[in-house]
Amino acid sequence: MILKCIFCAALLGAMIIPAKHALHMFQQNRYETGRYSSWIKENIKENIPDNVIPLAVVILLFILSLFHLPAVLFIIGMIILMVYHFAMEKAKTYIKPLVLTGRVKRQIAAGLLVTFIVMVVVMTFVGDTLNYGILSLIALVGPWLFIYPVAWLTTPVEKAVQQHFINDAKRILKDYKGLIKVGITGSYGKTTTKNIMQAMLSEQFNSLMTPASFNTPMGITRTIREMLKPIHQVFVCEMGADHVGDITELMEFVHPSIGVVTSIGPQHLNTFGSQENIIREKMEMIERLPSDGLGILNYDNEFIRNYKVNNNVKTVTYGIDHEGVDYRAEDIVYTQHGSSFTIVCEEGKFPMETKLLGKLNILNILSAVACARHLGVQWNVITRACRSMKQVEHRLELKTINGIRFIDDAFNANPSGSAMALDVLSMMPGKRVIVTPGMIDLGKEQDAINRHFGELMKDKADVVVLVGAVQTKPIYEGLASSGFDMHNVVVMNTEKEAFAYLWQNCTKEDTVLLENDLPDAFNH
Repeated sequence: MILKCIFCAALLGAMIIPAKHALHMFQQNRYETGRYSSWIKENIKENIPDNVIPLAVVILLFILSLFHLPAVLFIIGMIILMVYHFAMEKAKTYIKPLVLTGRVKRQIAAGLLVTFIVMVVVMTFVGDTLNYGILSLIALVGPWLFIYPVAWLTTPVEKAVQQHFINDAKRILKDYKGLIKVGITGSYGKTTTKNIMQAMLSEQFNSLMTPASFNTPMGITRTIREMLKPIHQVFVCEMGADHVGDITELMEFVHPSIGVVTSIGPQHLNTFGSQENIIREKMEMIERLPSDGLGILNYDNEFIRNYKVNNNVKTVTYGIDHEGVDYRAEDIVYTQHGSSFTIVCEEGKFPMETKLLGKLNILNILSAVACARHLGVQWNVITRACRSMKQVEHRLELKTINGIRFIDDAFNANPSGSAMALDVLSMMPGKRVIVTPGMIDLGKEQDAINRHFGELMKDKADVVVLVGAVQTKPIYEGLASSGFDMHNVVVMNTEKEAFAYLWQNCTKEDTVLLENDLPDAFNH
């Protein structure tokens, strides 16, 4: 009995690091078992080299268990596994480590319960030393498989906890009768638009926006419960969606009177299933606005432009390339210090200057201007806000690191945004360098989109640094087919290696574009 207890303790020790990795990937896949399963299928072969030693150890232990050998051998085997896992973990660095939230803590508790039940069942119903062999196999694969019963056990609890807080947030919103609520959605550009909207509206109103990327029901709930006060006049709410029904749920939650659709594209095709589903879902924001509200639409986006709105709500349009919109930007000039342009609308022509870079940011400014004018903000206030608004972190943000000029566009690159980022890079002086791991979550179109991304780099970048040989292969192929000088293409395994290359090969005269920053689950 003592040896069995020691073996079980060693078994738990051997499972700690794999369990941590499994929870980490489950968290980065948004606690969705479907996404988690897809991740396992896509990454199982790649992770085999790191698991050769554990695999060899557990197979050997299982074979030995058939020969009724002493329990101490299996204890030693589990200790070897534990030491190996901890040594490998010490050498690892993470882009975004596991966040030990209340939800994760509850999953750990459920995981321990599942593990305990499995251990008891195997020890009780499998005789002799074979139970040691079976448990040794479980030490290797159990942490990854136990996510499924853990999710099953904790999901009802999580839903109950979330619904309690959401109901409380709904009550708070209902109490604030005069609050102007602005909803913002789109395949990309939501967070930047939200920040620009907040900068402009806060010049005249006491305005609150959802922070960071708080665009889910729980993120919005936290904002309302922890930050919204009676003094606030405007609530600018970013609304994210990667499943059919998400925008409907958020619109019924917040009930904004003003809605902005920034863009529609192939983002989250894996979970939406089709481009048609994405179009319908994003445009639900306009369809569910009250009749006395306002819909603000980016008519440079063909999916938005070609959509027929069935709601009789008033809509205004904006754009750069598409003529005939209510708010249009002309005479755009980019410099190392920002952008200048002229807004053309029914009221006249209004010159603007901003520290922000890129066509996408100018489009986002136009949407904020449309909202501001609807709420009565004067043009001199809009001009002042445009000139003083700060760059949005990781979204075409100009910065200097170690004396080198960077355009930081690291947040969640998308096809439209990455093309615009290349346009900005092409206008910069000195050697132009792009560092990218490519784009993800684009379904079956992902390879084709990344290949096209590589093709677009010709004549806009002088040096390309690709991070991760596997996911950047389509970009490499696109570069080669475009006639790019492949001597100036460098493939690195990690971001750390990529930055080491930059420090050695770039000067203060050069410009480096950082395009996208993948979480650990997708970085390979």
